[in-house]
Amino acid sequence: MTQIIPQVDLQQFLSQESSSRNQFISDLGAAFSDIGFVALRGHYLTSELGTALYEQIRAFFELPESVKMKYHIAGLAGQRGYTPFGRETAKGFTHADLKEFWHFGQYLSTAENKVFQYPSNVIVAELPEFNSIGEKVYKALEQTALQVLKAIAIFLDLEPNYFQPFVEKGNSILRPIHYPH
Repeated sequence: MTQIIPQVDLQQFLSQESSSRNQFISDLGAAFSDIGFVALRGHYLTSELGTALYEQIRAFFELPESVKMKYHIAGLAGQRGYTPFGRETAKGFTHADLKEFWHFGQYLSTAENKVFQYPSNVIVAELPEFNSIGEKVYKALEQTALQVLKAIAIFLDLEPNYFQPFVEKGNSILRPIHYPH
């Protein structure tokens, strides 16, 4: 039997109208309970911001290998910056994945990075908008995730901010991936 992935609109949850909020919570909870997936609309990542990210990422991956390698930080296991083609291997496999990627991470102060032991984000000098667009997208996705977690908490009859302490300033990453031809 083929199931269709349910679609929900985050704007319902952000609405001041309780029936819209409740419908979103119910639909989200049902989707995760029944099939484990949901297509989310109305999130904080605008199409303009998404397009800007794709343009910046494409421009980065089109840079000469020698330039991209300036942003490969040895010893970080790819946790920030650039990881070249063929360097990552899936767990349990011996052949390297056929991809290169970039990691944007949490945007914290230098002091907070030290407390949490996170590496700092790597700044790409050749593309002036690369890092600012990456930061905006990262924050939009994080803001979206926080709202979805609030709705899940409510669905589970928990306090709305139940998950907040577990994810606040968490070590999540935004990983644009390029699969060369």
